[in-house]
Amino acid sequence: MDEIVLTAATGRTIGTRPSRRLRTGGGIPAVVYGLDQDPVTVTVEWPDLRRAITTDAGLNAVIQLEIDGKRQLSIVKDIQRHPVRRDVLHVDFIRIDPDRAVVVDVPIVFVGEAEEVLNNDGMVDQNLFALTIRSTPANIPTEIEIDISALTIGDSLRVADLVLPQGVTTEVDPEDAVAVAMITRSTLDTIAAEEEAAAAALAAELAEEGEEGEEGVEGEEGAEASGDDGEADASDE
Repeated sequence: MDEIVLTAATGRTIGTRPSRRLRTGGGIPAVVYGLDQDPVTVTVEWPDLRRAITTDAGLNAVIQLEIDGKRQLSIVKDIQRHPVRRDVLHVDFIRIDPDRAVVVDVPIVFVGEAEEVLNNDGMVDQNLFALTIRSTPANIPTEIEIDISALTIGDSLRVADLVLPQGVTTEVDPEDAVAVAMITRSTLDTIAAEEEAAAAALAAELAEEGEEGEEGVEGEEGAEASGDDGEADASDE
């Protein structure tokens, strides 16, 4: 992987108005801290920052932050964005030691197709989109893949099913669900509608049979009544 170098300038004025003017000119206010050293306020240029965090490693890219001619290994710890425009407002960099583990969030990516789930009008719901891991900077994975092709309706994959690279650990509960195969809401609605229609048809059929039974009973009663009259007439004669 190519080395990522990002120049950061010191000496910026702290405050809301100076920061706003800085952003208008294409600069992003930032701070660098960690490794038991004093925090340093710096400015990075947005085009350079964008290039640094849009590699395959994303926000977990290991960056050589060049400050006053000296380079310090770092990663982005936090990015603050405007709630509506999503513009970058501020960046926190944390200094890192190549031999010491850091804690970062790594995206979880599905691979494969859950064909049996799809064939049964189901879907695979992703419950966990990123995993918090602990790793040395050189071993931070770009993403963590999990194969969903063997899933069936009602099955799930958990953190314990994730295969982590060597040297990478996590303290996330191994029983936490990552992916769950389920029937979609539209399919459930269809099944419920079909069951309701079947129940209504059965009820109608039973009601029709009941009406036919009542008609038959009434006919038999009428015939019996006629027979009694005939016997009475015959005795009179």
